[in-house]
Amino acid sequence: MHIDGKVVPLHKAAEDQATRSPLARLPVVLVQVRDKAALQLKQGLQVLFDNADDTLFEMADKAQNNVDQNTFFEAMRDLRLKRKSIERGFLERFFEAFDGLGQYDISEPTLSSAVSYESLALVPNDELERTVALDAMVAKVLSRDSFALGQLSTRLNALITRRVDDASNPMGPAMLCEYFLEAGRNLGVEIKVKLIILKLFEKYVLSDADQLYAEANQLLIATGVLPELKAAPARRASDRVTTSTRGHQAPTANAKPLDESVQEVFAALQELLLHVRGSVAPKLEAGSEVQPISTNDLLRLLSHLQQYVPEPSSPEDFDLRNQLEQLLTRVSVKSGKSRVVGGMDEDVINLIAMLFEFILDDRVLPDSLKALIGRLQIPMLKVAVLDKSFFSRGSHPARRLLNEIASAALGWGSRDDYQRDVLYVRIEQIVQRLLNDFVDDPAIFAELLVEFLAFTSDERRRSELLEQRTRDAEEGRAKAEQARQRVQEVLNERLLGRTLPEVVVRLLQEAWSKVLLLTWLKQGEASTEWQAGLQTMDDLIWSVEPQDPVDARLKLLELVPGLLKSLRDGLTSAAFDPFATSEFFSQLEGLHVQVLQQLARKNAEPVVSAQAPAMVEVVEEIVLSAPHEPLVEDVAFELPADDAALFWIRQLRIGQWVEIREDEENCLRCKLTAIIEPGGKYIFVNRTGMKVLERTAQALAVEFRRGAVRLLDDALLFDRALASVIGNLRRMKMR
Repeated sequence: MHIDGKVVPLHKAAEDQATRSPLARLPVVLVQVRDKAALQLKQGLQVLFDNADDTLFEMADKAQNNVDQNTFFEAMRDLRLKRKSIERGFLERFFEAFDGLGQYDISEPTLSSAVSYESLALVPNDELERTVALDAMVAKVLSRDSFALGQLSTRLNALITRRVDDASNPMGPAMLCEYFLEAGRNLGVEIKVKLIILKLFEKYVLSDADQLYAEANQLLIATGVLPELKAAPARRASDRVTTSTRGHQAPTANAKPLDESVQEVFAALQELLLHVRGSVAPKLEAGSEVQPISTNDLLRLLSHLQQYVPEPSSPEDFDLRNQLEQLLTRVSVKSGKSRVVGGMDEDVINLIAMLFEFILDDRVLPDSLKALIGRLQIPMLKVAVLDKSFFSRGSHPARRLLNEIASAALGWGSRDDYQRDVLYVRIEQIVQRLLNDFVDDPAIFAELLVEFLAFTSDERRRSELLEQRTRDAEEGRAKAEQARQRVQEVLNERLLGRTLPEVVVRLLQEAWSKVLLLTWLKQGEASTEWQAGLQTMDDLIWSVEPQDPVDARLKLLELVPGLLKSLRDGLTSAAFDPFATSEFFSQLEGLHVQVLQQLARKNAEPVVSAQAPAMVEVVEEIVLSAPHEPLVEDVAFELPADDAALFWIRQLRIGQWVEIREDEENCLRCKLTAIIEPGGKYIFVNRTGMKVLERTAQALAVEFRRGAVRLLDDALLFDRALASVIGNLRRMKMR
């Protein structure tokens, strides 16, 4: 393996950093810790890239089609080219993080304030951009090595002025993942390849985090930094699981310790939930000895109930608290003691039950989806019991899975065949998988979320492509209508009220109008081609009714050849019917001969009499036909410009979902995909991107006043539910 610059650049980088002063403040032992860790991380990255080629080649070999195969081959090439820069970028960021440890924290101290109830309504979601894969990777390292990492953070805090915790520790999994993401930011690969590379990072770098922390702690202990801290237990080799394996740990081992921010949020929620405690208790005689059940036992009871969740046809029959209460009563009768749920666990139960009450009453969710989501009460309750950050972390995999399911199904209509919809089938599979397989390892939510996001991403790409085609077609139709109106205007300006030979009127209305239409669409009204088309029309009209007989004959003789050429070229470019063109020119030739004869007669030259051409007076406005024009619903009356309903309609933005009641039984859910100007036509598509509705602003406003149009709230389902529950609890508390 080529290891050029394996050690020297690290020290060189350290020397370069020292000239900028922050590094000079680092204790010598921290420089040693940094260099030793950097060496291990560099070796891990090199092993990662050595194996990436084999992994991607194997994926390409198994690819089902040429597109996927090319994707993996291109990724191999891109990774080879950028390997060195990624390694270098990773280590640079690692060094920069250690530099920060040596800087004094000059910010003013802030007092921790109590978490307000209002702040819980919309919990901040700073890490929403992080992928679920990263969350799962960090969580695995913390579950295995949090003890050793915690000791390292404690020892670092004994040496430096800037306080660090496990999340901001330069050697913590969150920071290591951040370095890797930043270093690989310019990788031009698809998301599925990025996920593969992240898995390799987990396998070859993060899997050895225990060694990283153990060696760092040993170095610090050797120099007398908090040697009294109890040593972390060694991790067995069998515990180094690869990314493809996942076991079910004991519930107590899987329960995540509460960090400070999560604890504050949950404590504020508990204060609101105080007055609803006692709702989950066995029905026994008063005076029975009370014995709380452990979280382990609660999870076992919930797993038992999970096997009896009803089918989607009757989710409202399943009352979680009532079912749990009956089960506790049976357990209490057998044991002779009143078995009750502990306070914290009961708060979680009540909160989840109230969240699902909101979800099952939500008007935005289709009924068919409510039935499926209703079956997730117990899996969601179990994951919340295991991990309280479920309520405070927007990127929590279980919470995101619920939100993504609701968002994907926002456009579901009230069709009878929804059970054959591929989206419904996929959601049903997720629900069934959780009910069958979820015991006490929350990692299953991350796996299902990654799979579901991949599925919805494909669905979204297809719908966006069809949407774009719909928009292009509508914009093209609107532009064609604008062109038609403009050509009508110039025709009426020149013909209305005049008496001209019938052949000329027909030529301009039936043939030359098409030439002008194409010119306006392709070249625009400001173009020389458009002006030339108008001039040809004016010349044609003059050629059949010259006003000045003195020099008109000579001018006409000069004009006709060029006029005929312009007409012929224009009609040819518009692909006008050659037979009709020939007929027009034959009649036009005869007409010009007659005009010349009339001019000769006025000049006292002898002429042969000719039959007068058929004349027509243009008394009605010319209206050009608009082929395939869609029907737009007319409104019985016009609303004033300042009408409140019109104002509401004009606030609609592209991408918003609305529900339009078609009759007493059927509602159409559709998304606004385009507002076409001029005319202000609102174009709506369904979930697949197909056009389903077209309305003017006036027609929509009238329907809105009738109560037939409703905006669908596209905010995240869980966040809306949590905000509603907190609002209700606050009102109940103030009574």
